[in-house]
Amino acid sequence: MKLDAVFSKVVEDIRDLRIQGATNIAIEGIKAFSELTERLEVSTLDNLFSELEKARQALATARATEPALRNGLRYIIYNLRDKAASIQEAREIVNTFSLDYVNLLKESKKKVISYGAHRIKDGSIIMTHCHSSLSTGIVLEAHHQGKDIQVFCTETRPRYQGRITAKEFVDAGITTTQVVDSAMRWVINRYNVDIVITGADAITSQGTVINKIGTRLLALAAREMDVPFYTAINLLKYDPETSIGKLSEIEMRSASEIWENPPKGLNFLNPAFETVSHDLIDGIISEAGVFSPAVVYLIVKEKYPFMMINEE
Repeated sequence: MKLDAVFSKVVEDIRDLRIQGATNIAIEGIKAFSELTERLEVSTLDNLFSELEKARQALATARATEPALRNGLRYIIYNLRDKAASIQEAREIVNTFSLDYVNLLKESKKKVISYGAHRIKDGSIIMTHCHSSLSTGIVLEAHHQGKDIQVFCTETRPRYQGRITAKEFVDAGITTTQVVDSAMRWVINRYNVDIVITGADAITSQGTVINKIGTRLLALAAREMDVPFYTAINLLKYDPETSIGKLSEIEMRSASEIWENPPKGLNFLNPAFETVSHDLIDGIISEAGVFSPAVVYLIVKEKYPFMMINEE
């Protein structure tokens, strides 16, 4: 049985960046999975499980760096195994735990923003990179608390996600300056940046984070200038397979994002993400509080035990 057009469209939208942001991708993907479960016309429970496994694989492989979505699917399957005695019961379980996971994402986001805003002092100059609803939310919350802050945000080539960040800050009335990516070190040095806060798409068992290309450069510049570098991340973005030795995959994007009509024979590299090692991160801002990257595995193991199940 072929997965239907409605579900396939969501997978395609995730793959082609029409749905962006790790949290948004997870929410839309989980919603599509749940709705597909209701639509599937199957005669046995085994048939249903077989079709759901196809759907899980399609979503899990749509983007290389989206553990929040994969963990959501893992959460549903974790609660579905050995609990469904009929097709209808399986559908009800998928729906229940899909909604539960989406609520987990939303509630954890509120906590990350709350904890992060406490790290921003009145009068701070902040720097961000790319667009993250968590890092942006932290800055906006600090502003709503009445703190006098300024922000520098990179434009974030090649798709300019930093413009989304800049617009949100300007619309909120925050003094905001956009800079090209290559100016990040110059800005930290020249304008006495007090704190750097970025989001992240994934975090490993070693406390390494994966975020938009350029994030490690920003972390290195912050370390050189002795400016604290924080990563705001929902721990539902933890990649459990890194605890058994798997290396996180870095997604390579199309050359057309960089140059639509390049000279013939010109080669391109367009990595979407890069790693930031734990030694460059002063603190992880999460729903479990603010802590050293070194203890992320222990915190995730205690808070989200379902993530300790390895994908087959």
